[in-house]
Amino acid sequence: MTDESYIRLAIEIAKKGAGKVSPNPMVGVVIVKNERILGAGFHEKFGSKHAEINAIEKVKENIEGATLFTNLEPCSHYGKTPPCVDRIISEKIKRVVIGTLDMNPLISGKGVKKLKSAGIDVKVGVLENECIELNKFFFKYVTKKLPYVSLKAAQTIDGKIADKSGESSWISSLQSRKYVHSLRAKYDAVLVGKGTVEKDDPKLTVRLVEGRNPKRVILDANLDIKLSHRIFTKNNDRNLIVITSKKNAGKKRKINKLNSLGALVLFAKEESGEKVDLKSALRELYKIGIASVLVEGGSEVFTSFVKENLFDDMLMFISPRILGCGVPLIGNLGIKNLQKSVKAKIGNVEKIGDDILLELLK
Repeated sequence: MTDESYIRLAIEIAKKGAGKVSPNPMVGVVIVKNERILGAGFHEKFGSKHAEINAIEKVKENIEGATLFTNLEPCSHYGKTPPCVDRIISEKIKRVVIGTLDMNPLISGKGVKKLKSAGIDVKVGVLENECIELNKFFFKYVTKKLPYVSLKAAQTIDGKIADKSGESSWISSLQSRKYVHSLRAKYDAVLVGKGTVEKDDPKLTVRLVEGRNPKRVILDANLDIKLSHRIFTKNNDRNLIVITSKKNAGKKRKINKLNSLGALVLFAKEESGEKVDLKSALRELYKIGIASVLVEGGSEVFTSFVKENLFDDMLMFISPRILGCGVPLIGNLGIKNLQKSVKAKIGNVEKIGDDILLELLK
């Protein structure tokens, strides 16, 4: 097998940590000697042993002179666990092949430097694009100090997310809804506006597939949402967050009631027009370790994220339906001519059930 083949295997192994290691990255490791795999491991849970240590500890024979393959540069600093490079050096591993450097500016390149100083042969940049894509949430989190933001919507061919009365159940197919639940399990948080909660009474949990529930985030500028909705009454895992304007910090009775229902209240800056400032809201989510956010609506929230250029990609489930009249996905952006329109690149396109999933990249 080639270096690329082993790194590809490391990537697949790393994916086993999806939804469990955030805000840490997903890492997979394969240890090879004499063209034979001695052991493999991945980062299994936030705060637990890193992939390198898990892989090394699974090897039952002499590891000296082996090659270690990993999708991400081994750490060289003390965090919740000791530096992985120290263990690699002490085990007398001969060669280390790395998919991509760690983009954390405080760490990047230091692990490679320490390995080379110990006389280990190091190769960097194998399937680099694939390795970066795997940990795009983590890289945005450590470089921009903001969570990665994906806008997700189900819409008709003519761009409507609900009919004239606001009814949206169900525009997309069952297969698409299952896919959305699998997406929720991979993101740290799902975000909606107060209006979506009031109109749709959503649960925003993972039910149609196996996986962990994300944190549910509600934007409520005036902190006046009714607490009778299912998102509050069925908040059994106490994974709910309400983001409101700082002006509401004095509403102690409402805040205490939200806390008693298992909701954390965060305070962000206020935008003109009595709206929560989205960038401030994202920074508050970053502060509590949320590295990825799946925005699920509604139209006003979507429009604001696009207008303020605060998204990283869009995931559009396009149903073969035509409404004519209805609620548009994107409202008025204040754009008056085609030359100033928001431009995106088409990423993956696939058919899911009766729908088309279109990925749009910035």
